[in-house]
Amino acid sequence: MNERLSRQIEFIREMDRLKTIFRQTYLMDASRHENDAEHSWHITLMAWLLEEHLEEKKVNLPRVMKMLLIHDVVEIDAGDTFAYDTMGQEGKFERERLAAERIFGLLPPDQFDEMMELWLEFEQRETMESSYAAAMDRIQPLLHNYYTQGKAWQAHGVTCDRVLGRIRFLETELPDVYTLVSGLIHDAVDKGYLLP
Repeated sequence: MNERLSRQIEFIREMDRLKTIFRQTYLMDASRHENDAEHSWHITLMAWLLEEHLEEKKVNLPRVMKMLLIHDVVEIDAGDTFAYDTMGQEGKFERERLAAERIFGLLPPDQFDEMMELWLEFEQRETMESSYAAAMDRIQPLLHNYYTQGKAWQAHGVTCDRVLGRIRFLETELPDVYTLVSGLIHDAVDKGYLLP
């Protein structure tokens, strides 16, 4: 096997570990925690399906999908940091950057460069593509929490204002989706799934 293919296969092998990184979010049937591989697949599918709701904006959808497929790869080394864990957020970027360098470093240099660029773009959220990708990453766990009657929200004492704060940017970028998910958040409070 040539060196390039060998490095790509090693990276593919490493990606299998993403299936072992469990998140705080439960599957929508509440049977178990979701893993990072499932989450990445799910939000990539969502990005494809919900693109039509972008308010008169176009995104490079293949770029968004690539971003979503690799955005949590760093958690193989850095672990999953719960979105509402203030202490865990401290130093998170540096932990994940080191993980990105090691993991993407398994690849040939040109693919290392592409993946690092995509990962950094997602983290910095300065492009339309990264903002749209971030929207999918925020909406999906919210849906999981709503359809599990707030199972993870309740376990961590999450409040309505914290959930709304994480999705506020959707109001201008995906107004239809924002209306839907903010409605679900308020309904979750009314039903006792989420603290007011």
